Parts: sequence; structure tokens; C-alpha cells
Amino acid sequence: MRLTTKTNLAARVLMACAVNEGVTLRTAEIARACNASLNHLLLVVNALHTNGFIETVRGRSGGLHLTRPPAQVSMGEVFRTFESGTPFAECFDPDTNTCPLSTTCRLRSYVARAVEAFYHEMDMVTLEDLVKGNCGLSGLLKVADGLRRNCSEIETA
Repeated sequence: MRLTTKTNLAARVLMACAVNEGVTLRTAEIARACNASLNHLLLVVNALHTNGFIETVRGRSGGLHLTRPPAQVSMGEVFRTFESGTPFAECFDPDTNTCPLSTTCRLRSYVARAVEAFYHEMDMVTLEDLVKGNCGLSGLLKVADGLRRNCSEIETA
């Protein structure tokens, strides 16, 4: 299983927002911190905004920030948002399926259950779980030195 680039970038954007909670971030800052193409990141930011994960503010002092606390952002919800349009295997999309085995193949039901189990596990992971007490991540994603607080690995609970 491999996540799409958009899902990967969405997780990075949300982690950057969570690490810099209360700060309006610019997409260029996030792109630099995450080593991502600004053009790809803008597409992801638009989708995150459309789906209610972030609020965007236009203009000179604009940027983006989370619409809810990191503890209320389920990574399963994020992954479903970005992965739902991508079938896991050819046989999962009746419009493009050309597999001659699909009417008798039992593998599809097992794979479908495995994918659902993956999403179920991700439903239990919040954005807060990914960032709280993660000093390494905080060091990489904090955008302003003045905002850097002492990070403690003990904060994880």
C-alpha cells in the first residue's frame, strides 16, 4: 500500500499547522519546511480548505491555520478525504476494471477488509498524537524562532 503524494502533503501541512498552533502560516513557509513543491502544496491546501480542515486568509497578512484543535482531527478522516478517489486495485473501480478474474476472485474481499482495517486504525490517530511531545518534528516545522518553545518528549501523554 502506498499513499498518494496529496495525502502525504496533506499530513505535512496539517502537522505544520499543529506545531505552529495559533499562528497563521504562509504556504511558502510550509513548502520550504516540508521540502515540497509550492504548486502541489497549493492544490492540497485548497482541498484541505474545501473539506474544512484549515481556514485560509487571502492577502498580505494572509495564510492558513487549523479550523479545530489537533485532538479533533482524525488522520483516518484526512486519509479518506485524499485517498477515496483512488481505487486500491483495478478491480475496485467498475468503470476501469479489465481484470478477467474479478467475477470469481476472492482476493478482492480480503483486500477490501485490509484497507478498511487500515482506515480504522488511522481513525484512532489524531493530529495531536503526531505532534505532541515530538520535539524533532517541532524543530523542523516551527516557522519562527520567536515561537519556539522548549519541547519536552515527556509531553506525549
